[in-house]
Amino acid sequence: MTNKSILIVGAGFSGATIARTLAEAGLSVDIIDSRDHLAGNCHSARDAETGVMVHIYGPHIFHTDDSEVWDFIRRYGTMMPYTNRVKSTVGGQVYSLPINLHTINQFYGKTLRPAEARAFLAEQADNSIVEPQNFEEQALKYVGRALYEAFFKGYTQKQWGLDPRTLPASILKRLPVRFNYDDNYFAHRYQGMPQDGYTAIVAAMLDHPNIHLRLNTRYQRSDSAAYAHTFYSGPLDGYFDYQHGRLDYRTLDFECFTATGDYQGTAVMNYGDLDVPYTRITEHKYFAPWENHDNTVCYREYSRACGENDLPYYPIRLTAAQPLLDTYQQAARGLERITFIGRLATYRYLDMDITIREALDAARAYLAAQTNGSPMPVFLHD
Repeated sequence: MTNKSILIVGAGFSGATIARTLAEAGLSVDIIDSRDHLAGNCHSARDAETGVMVHIYGPHIFHTDDSEVWDFIRRYGTMMPYTNRVKSTVGGQVYSLPINLHTINQFYGKTLRPAEARAFLAEQADNSIVEPQNFEEQALKYVGRALYEAFFKGYTQKQWGLDPRTLPASILKRLPVRFNYDDNYFAHRYQGMPQDGYTAIVAAMLDHPNIHLRLNTRYQRSDSAAYAHTFYSGPLDGYFDYQHGRLDYRTLDFECFTATGDYQGTAVMNYGDLDVPYTRITEHKYFAPWENHDNTVCYREYSRACGENDLPYYPIRLTAAQPLLDTYQQAARGLERITFIGRLATYRYLDMDITIREALDAARAYLAAQTNGSPMPVFLHD
């Protein structure tokens, strides 16, 4: 190590993308991770019993409209075509998500054409709500009470542990309703799944002579003194040893089980009923449809509040959390030679493609700052 080196904390997509970009620019990069594996929560590994490639921390489907990000990830592994088709079990019936023409016709026992379905759903909507103030009001105005209670209310309450009336309306605006039979969960131009899993892609990204990797290594703030700059992708509050309190997250528990043959016949089955304690079951061999396996690996997924010793997944970025977040962000802005990147360090929910885009931008911003002598921001996105 020299004082010209770069330290990156976290060997997930944020850290690996920055490491590769800086290494190719000629910089020496040390990257550390407290876990014993690469790829963070995208880590994948083959199940020894079945041979199925398992998404250890829950499923990740790559989807983007960013052609540069799509080309970047394909430099390090083959991306196979994959369409995410989600099903939902509600009231003893199985439906397709997102809500589409098939869902509407099946749910209401009708045979509506697109224009008829659009008019019918408009009749179900609560038009007395002019400006929705929360998740529930947005849903009632958007799809009406019956579809809301079937597909959104129970699932959302289980996922977030909150009454939907306390969640912002903006969450639901991201969920589409389609008046055709398109059941592709995502509408992005590029969609795929890595042929050999995400961990193999991250390993290829870090395969460069200027990158030096250390796993099972916890970051100490004093470590940064030996480096020209640090990119930190751990929890924002954790960086400060939680001295002002803990930011709120949801965590996930997985009940893993195997079965002979197929278990549910699809990759993702949601469960919207409140009396079912888990939010969904994922069947991992269906995330690699180009492979054939005689047996199967499934996860029952439970969401709950994140405790001190739990792995944080989803930031609960509600109004009540803003003062504490402001406190930590203000403390971070007083630091030098460090940039906070990624989901945990910026306390934002990020899809993989956005994670990579922001990491590319951060690495390029650092190189530009070195060229023109300007300071590197502590946050590029907050």
